[in-house]
Amino acid sequence: MDIRRDFDDWRQKEEPLEEGGRNLSAFTFLCIVILISSLGLTMLYSASYNEALIHGLPHHYFFTRQLMFVALAVVGWLVIRYIPIRWIEHISYFALAVSMILLLLTLFSPFGQERLGSKRWLQIGPIPSFQPSEFAKVGIILFFAAYHRKDRSDQSMLLRHGLPIVISLVITLLIFLQRDYSSALLFLFICFAMLIASGFRILHMVILLAFLVPPAIVAMFSQPYRVKRIFSFLFPSLDPSGMSYQVSTGLKAISSGGMFGVGLGNGSYKLGLLPEVQSDFIFASVCEELGLVGGAFILALFLMFAILGYHASRRMQDRDRFLSLMAFGLTSMILFQAILNLGVVTALLPPTGIPLPFFSQGGTNILVVLLSCAMLYRILLISSGRIPLYKSSLGKEERAAIQFPSQGGVE
Repeated sequence: MDIRRDFDDWRQKEEPLEEGGRNLSAFTFLCIVILISSLGLTMLYSASYNEALIHGLPHHYFFTRQLMFVALAVVGWLVIRYIPIRWIEHISYFALAVSMILLLLTLFSPFGQERLGSKRWLQIGPIPSFQPSEFAKVGIILFFAAYHRKDRSDQSMLLRHGLPIVISLVITLLIFLQRDYSSALLFLFICFAMLIASGFRILHMVILLAFLVPPAIVAMFSQPYRVKRIFSFLFPSLDPSGMSYQVSTGLKAISSGGMFGVGLGNGSYKLGLLPEVQSDFIFASVCEELGLVGGAFILALFLMFAILGYHASRRMQDRDRFLSLMAFGLTSMILFQAILNLGVVTALLPPTGIPLPFFSQGGTNILVVLLSCAMLYRILLISSGRIPLYKSSLGKEERAAIQFPSQGGVE
């Protein structure tokens, strides 16, 4: 007996999933999200308690604040799990408009807050401060998915992709004006991925990049601190105690962990040696305490997360283009963010302010990431046939015929 037939995670494309058969894709994804979120909270507390004490705060301050946003995300999971799927599509344009308004309020209203030279936070009344750029990432993904849900192959390239490109560039500019260059780059990466997924030709992408790269380079060198970051990355020996200090110290923390680490909570670099250890460089603390094995395990979780997310997107291509594009975009958003953060910590990329999903301190980021996971989980349930795409009055056999087409299985 071929065990792959019992576990749809590894089912071959030509093997149809019979009604009542088992499918573990959604369950596996749920387990990964719970496991990586639990690890993230644990490592955040371990990395942040000393930083909290230094600032005169309770030792659990960063952990408690993060847990509050996780709890809010759990409520969001329940809502996303049961609301009609078409509601999400209907509010896609509205969600994008709201995210743009929030970005404008951050820049041009007294509610915008400036920290560390960047004006990227919004504080409205008693609501905890948050970063509208995080919601803009999801907003642009929903917009792309809704805009390209219908087949536009009969339209010219300009009509198919002109409006999404213009809106993407406008939002990128708003994020850039907040002096958040790294988030602007990440936003552009997400938009490029959505363009390719929606049928944008590679040749047209090259032409678009030819227009965008020059102003991006000019913007990169428009601020002295960005120039210092680039040169410190290219020539780390020139400024070992300045811009290169954080990266070089992070590498020392990683190497000091060895194969199995010094033990959870026993790391020394988080005790004032490594700046922003609870945020951008938390992976260095993870490797110090859990070692190469722990770091590799976390990388494996991210890899499995990406495989299942893209798997859901592929399976929904012929059934619902909106959900397929959404799954692709949300998976890419989280994966790109992880790659950029890990690239910085391991000195493969210049320093940026991109947090590590599930691990780094940041309420808005963990909320957006977990809500995105909730949507991916919903799409996995639909793609596997566990729940119907639409609620209707059709009989059981009729619904099964829709969810399990005779040709090609559940795709």
